[in-house]
Amino acid sequence: MQTNEQNKMATIPVKKMLWKMGLPMIVSMVLQALYNVVDSIFVSNMEGVGALANEALTIAFPIQILMIAVGVGTGVGLNTMLSRSLGEKNREKVGRIAGNGIFLACLIYVFFLLFGLFLSRPFIALFTDNAAVREMGYAYLSICTCFSAGSIGYTVYERFLQATGKTGCSTIAQIAGAVTNIVLDYVFIFPLGGGVAGAAWATVIGQFVSLFTAMGFHYIMNREIDGHIRHVRPRRDIIAGIYRIGISAAIMQALLSVMMAGMNMILGHASADPTILVGSFGIYYKIQQIALFSAFGLSNTIITALSFNYGLRDPARIRACIRYGIGDTMMVTCGFTVLFEIIARPLSTLFALSGGSGEALIGLCERATRIGSIGFVFMGFTVAVQGVLQALGNAEKPLILSFLRLVVFVFPTAYLLTLSSRATEIVWFCFPIAEVLTAVVVALFLRQEVKKKTMDIKDIM
Repeated sequence: MQTNEQNKMATIPVKKMLWKMGLPMIVSMVLQALYNVVDSIFVSNMEGVGALANEALTIAFPIQILMIAVGVGTGVGLNTMLSRSLGEKNREKVGRIAGNGIFLACLIYVFFLLFGLFLSRPFIALFTDNAAVREMGYAYLSICTCFSAGSIGYTVYERFLQATGKTGCSTIAQIAGAVTNIVLDYVFIFPLGGGVAGAAWATVIGQFVSLFTAMGFHYIMNREIDGHIRHVRPRRDIIAGIYRIGISAAIMQALLSVMMAGMNMILGHASADPTILVGSFGIYYKIQQIALFSAFGLSNTIITALSFNYGLRDPARIRACIRYGIGDTMMVTCGFTVLFEIIARPLSTLFALSGGSGEALIGLCERATRIGSIGFVFMGFTVAVQGVLQALGNAEKPLILSFLRLVVFVFPTAYLLTLSSRATEIVWFCFPIAEVLTAVVVALFLRQEVKKKTMDIKDIM
């Protein structure tokens, strides 16, 4: 039997449903971006070694991105299959999918545990000859990987809650972990003098708090999912289905680190001042994550709602999910554009303080934020359509769009702009240019997918 909450996903007006489910997701994702910023501020302000500590965390960051990418990919595939099977009211299949999600979480954790035990020190050594940075980087990375069960496990249980419409519960779990992390960051780094290792312990403890909170909500409230231990037995067809959908999401997330590395390389070899360009880009990237993560929050909501109603085979609600999902995501990202245009300078000052930079860097970061935010509404369109495509079972096109947005359109444009004598002023236009060009391709992909599903594009847009 379906619960009242599950029934609401089939009957509640779509626009109301998207906001009811999506608002907690936006809050959760934005909070995640914000407490990552707080982490950087705490570590950068460690007396005497702040710069070295920040460098150590930066070197470790690609592996953290990889953990997030694998978790996101698994979660998206899991969420889509669960939502569709719930819509089809296939309780036995729902149980098997959830059980295989738990099995995959255990498998992924074993991989990163082995990495932490045997490869974290060699990995850090690849990027620095500084002994102090090596030791701090190893301490941070080994703790985060060896105790990554909290992060990986939370990704799975979060998707169980999202698939049944309980996004408020997943948000509470996320907030609980974030607040724990922020409080313990201060306590472990400063009063207790734990340094970078203290920051790592604060991170993993916060992740376990989120996991245990989500598990509590799931096992107490999620009656739609049969949690019997027999379902944990791996099934090749289910695992293949999860990653057939989720692999593109994993690669899309991993492309964020590719973009960061590529831009650092391009800006670092610019004829203009490379130091100030790279520093400004790092600050801009952290700022724009707030808008990007909010779009991801709504995109995840689109995946859940659209997958469920696609499973029900309800054409009217399918069209409404697509129309309102895209429109609302663009509205939110447009709001962030207005907000960042207004508060660009105080935001830039905050980040510059954490890096110990001066007035020139603050001014350049302000300019980067103002120019980069122009493209947010196009970014929202792209991210929303990626969610639509994933919900409808298309895994390849979202990946192509991310590759275009983060690599193909950004790198050549950025390189050409750095050749100008005004590079520090104009290089930031590479981001809105890439967003606009990608949006053109997105519109074509959306039209193709809607036509394939025998819907009229006029009913969607």
